[in-house]
This record gives sequence, C-alpha cells and structure tokens, in this order.
Amino acid sequence: MTTTQIETTMRDKIDVWLGQNREGVLDLALKLVRIKSPQPEGDVRGVADAIEAIAASIPGVETERHISEEPIHNLVLRLRGNRPGKRLIFNGHMDTFPVGDLSGWARNPEGEVEGNKAYGLGISDMKGGIAASLMALKCLAETGADFPGEIVCTFAGDEESMGLKGTQFLLDTVPHAKGDAMICGDVGSPDVLRFGEKGMVWAKVTATGTSTHAAHVHKGDSAIEKLTSVMDAVKTLRDFPVDVTSSNVIPFIDRWSEKSEAISGTGETEVLKNVTVTFGTFSGGRLSNLVADRAEFTCDIRLPVGVSVADVEAEMTRICADVDGVTLEVTRRFEPSWTAPDHPVIETLRKNCTKILSREPAVTMRVGASDARLYRYAGVPTVVCGLTPHNLGAPDEYIMIDELKTLVDIFAFSAYDYLMQNA
Repeated sequence: MTTTQIETTMRDKIDVWLGQNREGVLDLALKLVRIKSPQPEGDVRGVADAIEAIAASIPGVETERHISEEPIHNLVLRLRGNRPGKRLIFNGHMDTFPVGDLSGWARNPEGEVEGNKAYGLGISDMKGGIAASLMALKCLAETGADFPGEIVCTFAGDEESMGLKGTQFLLDTVPHAKGDAMICGDVGSPDVLRFGEKGMVWAKVTATGTSTHAAHVHKGDSAIEKLTSVMDAVKTLRDFPVDVTSSNVIPFIDRWSEKSEAISGTGETEVLKNVTVTFGTFSGGRLSNLVADRAEFTCDIRLPVGVSVADVEAEMTRICADVDGVTLEVTRRFEPSWTAPDHPVIETLRKNCTKILSREPAVTMRVGASDARLYRYAGVPTVVCGLTPHNLGAPDEYIMIDELKTLVDIFAFSAYDYLMQNA
C-alpha cells in the first residue's frame, strides 16, 4: 500500500469516527462549564480533575499535573504516534472570567442548551475549545494513533491573569510543553485564523501638587490639571509611526478586513494597524473646594507589529518628564508577536477549514491577548482557531453548537495532516 493510500485510509477512519462520536463534544463542554474556575480565585482543581478523568478513558494518553502554586494546577496530556516525527501542541486555559452579577443572567451560567445555542460562563472562553481539543485527541487515539510524532495538550490554570503561572510555567518547566507548532482553541472563529497579536504596555501615571482652598487657587498647584495635560499628550500615541516594512502582516490584515470585521466588529482593521490608548482608571483630589495635591490614572496601550515596547516607553517617559511632579510606572509589558502567515500549521488549518466549512477562512492578526503569544516568544509557530464568542465577558455567554462540532473535525484532521507532512 502506498503512502497516499495509507493516508486516505486513515482519513477515512477519522471521518467515520467523527460521524459516530462528534456529538459527544457538547456534553463534554457542558461538563467542564458546570465546574466553576473563575479568576481571581484561580481554583481550577475541579476542572483539572474532570479532564484527567476524561483523559484516563483515552487509550495511550499520558497525563501529568504540574502545580505552579495552589490552587493553580496545569495539565499536560501526551499522545505518542507510532514512529518519530514532529510534536503538535493543543493549548487551552481552564480558568474563566468571574460570573459577576447573576441577576443579569437569563440563562444558567453553569450550562444550558436552547435550540442551536449552548450557554454558560466560559463556554467560549474557552471550555468549548478545550472540549474540542480533547475530542480530537480521542479521535486520533481511538483510530489507531497511526501517525508520526506526538500530540501534546497543555491546559493551563492561569490565563486570564496573563498566564505566568499557567502556560509560561509549563514552557519554563516541562520540555515537552514546547513543540514544532501550536494550535490554540481560544475564542475566535473557524472563519478567522489568527497568526499574531498586538503587544501591550500597562502604565500608571501619578501627579503630585500643592493643596489649598479653592478660594486661594493662586497658592496651589493642581495635580489633576498636571495629569490631564499628560493624558492629552498620551493620546497622541494613537498617531505613533508604525514601521510597516518590519513584517508582511499588513497585506493580510487588509486582505481579510471585511471578513474579519464581520465577526469582530467594524473598526478592527485600524485597531490592528495602529497604536491604541485606553484610560482605565482615574482618581484624584479630596474635595470640590480644594486644589488637588495628588491624582493618578492607569492606561492600556496596545502596540501593532512595527512598534516596540521600548518605542512606547521612551515616548511615555519623555511626556511625563515634561511635567513637574509627574511619575511613570510601567506595570506590565509585552511585545507584539506573530507567526509567518504561510507557516505549514496555518496552511494546514486553512485547507481543512476551507474543506469542512466550504469557504475560505480569513488569516489575520488578533486584537486581544492570549497564551499564543507565550508560545511565539518561546519560538513555537502558533495559530488561534477557536469558537466565535457571543456575550463574551457578559451575561448569557454562548456558542453555536454546530460550530463546536465543526471545530472537532477541524482539529482532528489538521493534527493528522500536519504530523503527516514530510513524514
């Protein structure tokens, strides 16, 4: 039997298995949703226990639990093929946003199905993506693991707080948490494959002045007025020059603008190509009739490919130095990250999405941050392909059930095809 015939036979087996079993991904996703794992508590032990139990029923899967600190538990699942080859990673996170005010929920945040929708806190971000990854792993295991290399699932207990105790911990301490490529099932859409993410700078700016009664304003020095002048200057970062020659990402952003914006909202294209500035908090002063002697704001600055953290920090430093009594503290920073849009793992996903969806997906950048950036920083080519979120971070979060089932197919075939390349 030729290699082509062997691959055709294996793909047929995968197709049959999916036809018989893909429906089970909904129950699996709902099972994970029922187990609470919100940040900032970060207690994912119950979800980790459930995933371990599921993995124990999958033939050939090795499971490891790595604890960065209690109660943050991280899982690594490993399915080895039947001969040497590449290692493909499926990454996901087990923690969720906090549920917030329950009175805003018309549906059960612990999981509910209504028609073609499945509701629940974290079902899109990203317990549905984890369920799809597990089902794809189960598919390839139960059809004989007839592929080279191995598939490793890294399920992190800390992502919503930027992943240092989750995915970053695994990358730093578990050698096989790294691979030749990674597919992340975080929120997104099978119709839009995300190969990169913007960078970020979080800053706190504080101003001090001299307080006096408002009637004697000539004796005071307003910290609030100093701070608002700095805010006006920080807004000019939105026009910061971008080095568009530093990569080939702009043509992809432009090419897929219309399709991506149909899912992510009008204006996304300009956000992806430019620096954005958001002021998150502002506080200052003590009374209406006192000149404020202290004021503070925090801001979130997102950086496109072509602008570095050092560029923005230097400009922020200059802006703050121009005003007496103003200090700058950068509280978090990370650089833009991207994988070559034509990398084999992205091409493999693109081809399978096109075949399974009967339409070509967009291939572009992502406005939000995810653990995908940590893999890129570690030198692992990475792409995000997840579920389309509805009401993300708000009451009645939901996904489309058919899309969840489709994602299983995309993951199973893409994993097999990627590992078979050049085998």
